Amino acid sequence: QVQLVESGGGLVQAGGSLRLSCVASGRTFSSFPMGWFRQAPGKDREFVAAITFSGHSTYADSVKGRFAISRDNAKNTVYLQMNSLKPEDTADYYCAAVLSRGPALYTDDFAYDYWGQGTQVTVSS
Repeated sequence: QVQLVESGGGLVQAGGSLRLSCVASGRTFSSFPMGWFRQAPGKDREFVAAITFSGHSTYADSVKGRFAISRDNAKNTVYLQMNSLKPEDTADYYCAAVLSRGPALYTDDFAYDYWGQGTQVTVSS
């Protein structure tokens, strides 16, 4: 079992920044591929960013150049630094972990085995 707890969401003006954190517990964190997803009201959940245990990353086109995913394996934590935020970034953000597959970058939510409870991000115009 893996428990994931996100934090760092909040209300920010357009153009501002937030850093989300996701702390993992229950298993050896350093071996998990991790990802961030988001879901806006009335919309499907969508991929945001993913990172391998060694730090390779990939991003959705909508956030490329503005968001950065990173991880600190010693702290069992994955981060999502969000810069130049836009109103369309408003959503609940979820971190997720892959345990049942190999080391790779996963962009489909069905690949992820464990999910956090989410943290809300609201960007005002």
